[in-house]
Amino acid sequence: MSRILGVDPGDVRCGVAITDSARTMAFPRPEVANGPSVVDVLGQVARDEGVSVVVVGRPRALSGRVTQSTAHADALFAALVAALPQIKVVQWDERLTTHEAGRRMSLAGVNAREQRGRLDSAAAVVLLQSYLDAHRVG
Repeated sequence: MSRILGVDPGDVRCGVAITDSARTMAFPRPEVANGPSVVDVLGQVARDEGVSVVVVGRPRALSGRVTQSTAHADALFAALVAALPQIKVVQWDERLTTHEAGRRMSLAGVNAREQRGRLDSAAAVVLLQSYLDAHRVG
């Protein structure tokens, strides 16, 4: 079975996670700088990993309102759809993923300083695992 790639878009960098081949668990991958080459880099990761679905986080305010971050995520989503016509690209609600990732890392004994370089991809894991759990059959 092909893998699923999760992307947690941020202003500076995007967190990245990928499933195992059975699509039951999400694992972190190195973060990707959010700049002019982000779509090319994520496309290459998708091709290298044999991905058939890319899940892009869509942040919203807790009230459900669209924010400036939502607009940036929507632009990344549209760019990935255009760049990866052979891969299904979907959006998924990512409210509180970064908060939850930080909480989990703190519970695991990772201090705030150590979290800095890994928090975005940890948030991508939370996002992707949420998507997997919602789409689990059986």
